[in-house]
Amino acid sequence: MHIKKRFLYRVLSGSIISMTAGCLFFSQILTAYAEPSKEERIAAHQAMPIQSNEVENWPTGPVVAAESAILMEAETGTILYEKNIHQKQYPASTTKILTTLIASEQCGLDEWVTFSQDAVFDIDRGSNHIAIDVGQKLTMEDCLNAILIRSANEVSLAVAEHICGSDWEDFGAIMNARAKELGCLNSNFVNPNGLPNEEHYTTAYDLAMIGKAFFANEALCQITLSRMLHILPTEYQPHEKMEVNKMELIPGGEYAYEYLVGCKTGYTDDARSTLVACAEKDGIKLICVVLKDESPYHYEDTIALFEYGFNNFEKINVSQTETKYNIDHTGSFYSENDIFGSSKPILSLNQDDSIILPKTASFEDTVSTISYDTQNENQAAIISYTYQDVYVGSASVDLAVTQEDAYVFESIMETPQPEDTTEEEPSFIFINIVKILIGIVIVIVIIFIVFLARAFLKNFQFSQRNTRRTWKRQRRRRPHHYLYGDDSLRYRRKEQIRRAKQRQRHRRQHKYRDYD
Repeated sequence: MHIKKRFLYRVLSGSIISMTAGCLFFSQILTAYAEPSKEERIAAHQAMPIQSNEVENWPTGPVVAAESAILMEAETGTILYEKNIHQKQYPASTTKILTTLIASEQCGLDEWVTFSQDAVFDIDRGSNHIAIDVGQKLTMEDCLNAILIRSANEVSLAVAEHICGSDWEDFGAIMNARAKELGCLNSNFVNPNGLPNEEHYTTAYDLAMIGKAFFANEALCQITLSRMLHILPTEYQPHEKMEVNKMELIPGGEYAYEYLVGCKTGYTDDARSTLVACAEKDGIKLICVVLKDESPYHYEDTIALFEYGFNNFEKINVSQTETKYNIDHTGSFYSENDIFGSSKPILSLNQDDSIILPKTASFEDTVSTISYDTQNENQAAIISYTYQDVYVGSASVDLAVTQEDAYVFESIMETPQPEDTTEEEPSFIFINIVKILIGIVIVIVIIFIVFLARAFLKNFQFSQRNTRRTWKRQRRRRPHHYLYGDDSLRYRRKEQIRRAKQRQRHRRQHKYRDYD
């Protein structure tokens, strides 16, 4: 009886194990069949709506295989093409543009980066790396090259530890803080290399905002365009390392694009192919991001979006075109009350600010709004422009720092205001502090000179013959007839006769006294 029970238990347990294994096997088969093929993913993504194509009178953009895509003009931030730009996606190795940007901002190129046990072994050995051993060192310059050219994952971890001074996992907080400063809205970074993690995500819009800062760094852009990684041996790392840049958009690649400024690719099974790229032509600098795309469509889609942007949009300088805020097309505001009467300029439209418009539209088709909420102490206001409710750029109204920089604006209060505005716009009184200080100094100098002059005149003893007062006094003492030059002899004779008579009278008086 006991043997039968044991046999029964074995049969039942074996059956359970077999059923479990069978279920797992069939679930894997079903999962494999449930996973869409590459062609099915491409078809599904191409069928998705493109939000920018729904804007009236906006150039129709190309259909792309990416689930999320954006084309942004770098200077103005104008979004030219928009497809699911705020949908959360896995960025894969495009994460490294933020890692290297932070490293370039916080570190010197000659700093030595030491590779720890965690940096070397906390990566999948099947992922990209350059076979650095524990304890070896590379300069920060070599690290940036290894990350951007070969997409080396262990180097990304070592750089993160170097910046944090601790575990590389602490680098995520630095990444998220910098991403927020750059304008990211829906991103969370937990590692510096983009290896799979459910909590590591971003969006096409956020990567474009990071790209604005990254592609403004010429040194980083030049690294991404390098065809080869070449690291020479040193006392800290004894092996020469040479690796090929596998990004096909760069010069020499299969999809080389002549106007390319820089790029960074990425790939994981969940993220699929990702690409962040920048190109510049005819003064227009475009940033393109494609996420959850398929290879090689991520290259083809990027090129198609660049061509769409360059062919359908143009840049317009605001100060050379704007008339609503100007007097006589001078691009300037005048001060009505200048305390010195010189009517010097005090405000000016920034001469470099531009907007991006479809070539089929004109500047007069835009709608402008003015805001005085600016954190820049050299700006008085910001004028923002929209076309078909799409933001296309802005221009700042700057305080004139020097006379050479100044245009003159009549009055900022001439700005068209909405009829339903309930809040009165602030008025400004602009004072030229430099002129006021100069005027005060001039007045003080004049007062000081007058004071010295009075003290000098009061204390200095002038010779009488040299003063007008002495001359007047002597003239009063002279006989009146000396004033007449032509009759001087006649009056002199009369004076002699008068004196002779006085002497005769005097003698007679003495004679009479003798008789008495």
